[in-house]
Amino acid sequence: MRTNLTFILLILITWFSCGNIITDTDQIDYRQEMRTFVQSISEHAKKQDPNFMIIPQNGHELVLKKGLVAKNYLSAIDGLAQENLFFGYIEDDQPTPVTATNNMLKLLNIGQEAGKTIMVTDYCSTTYKMNQSYVQNEAIGYISFAAPDRNLTVIPTVPSPIHNVNNQSVEQLSDARNFLYLLNKSEFDSKMDFISAIQSTNYDVLITDAFYDEEIFTPQEVEQLRQKANGGQRLVISYMSIGEAEDYRFYWQESWDEGEPDWLVEENPNWEGNYKVKYWDPDWQEIIVGADNAYLQKILDANFDGVYLDIIDGFQYFENR
Repeated sequence: MRTNLTFILLILITWFSCGNIITDTDQIDYRQEMRTFVQSISEHAKKQDPNFMIIPQNGHELVLKKGLVAKNYLSAIDGLAQENLFFGYIEDDQPTPVTATNNMLKLLNIGQEAGKTIMVTDYCSTTYKMNQSYVQNEAIGYISFAAPDRNLTVIPTVPSPIHNVNNQSVEQLSDARNFLYLLNKSEFDSKMDFISAIQSTNYDVLITDAFYDEEIFTPQEVEQLRQKANGGQRLVISYMSIGEAEDYRFYWQESWDEGEPDWLVEENPNWEGNYKVKYWDPDWQEIIVGADNAYLQKILDANFDGVYLDIIDGFQYFENR
């Protein structure tokens, strides 16, 4: 027996000495960590404003946990946003492969059955394809935006009038019949030019960055953005990335670089200035939620109606490393 124990110990020592130690990272459930992060954002925000809306973009796989509906996650959110459902999955203005569409639909429909509004952004610029995007999404009960530019810089001129134009005021996401996704404000000469351009539209929901240049919108300016041209009011939702750090944000420090701080992993090769983060790290999460100067708190203080959470699918990066 003693010989056997010695032999086993020798095997274990050899195993560990060869660098085969199971690290903390190996034990992380990346999907659950993202669910927990979103749930903490929701809990913190709704304590201050019960009507504040939480809308994660992509990461639709999170609606299932070990094959079962992730009820706590779905209870924490108000909608599910998805890019490229019908157009843009492989290339802009090209149909998404049917297999990819069907895989997304299976999961998005779980959210829809749970009473969540499904918001789709298709990337297409041909008039026929833009119209098809709206028709296909409406047929399955989703609201959608056909974006002619993936950088989200323009207010489309197609269709005109906008799809499902609505002259009623929208107070909750389930009442919305359309939305505008406009992040990049480079086409506008000033903040007031941007506000005026939005006020001239009748979209039910505006998804936009909380900042114009480096200055966050004030509550009064957010109220101006709520005004539709037809006299109704829209919802104004702030974009917020939680799966990547952006070097143009208020929180960025000049000393930061890949690996410093240690939760800052590497730059996204497809988006300059965006860095993958260990989103489960307490120091990163404190930048997003909890502290008095946290990103979420700034959005709440500016009186936005909710947050549109991006890089929810950040778990895929770590699962595939």
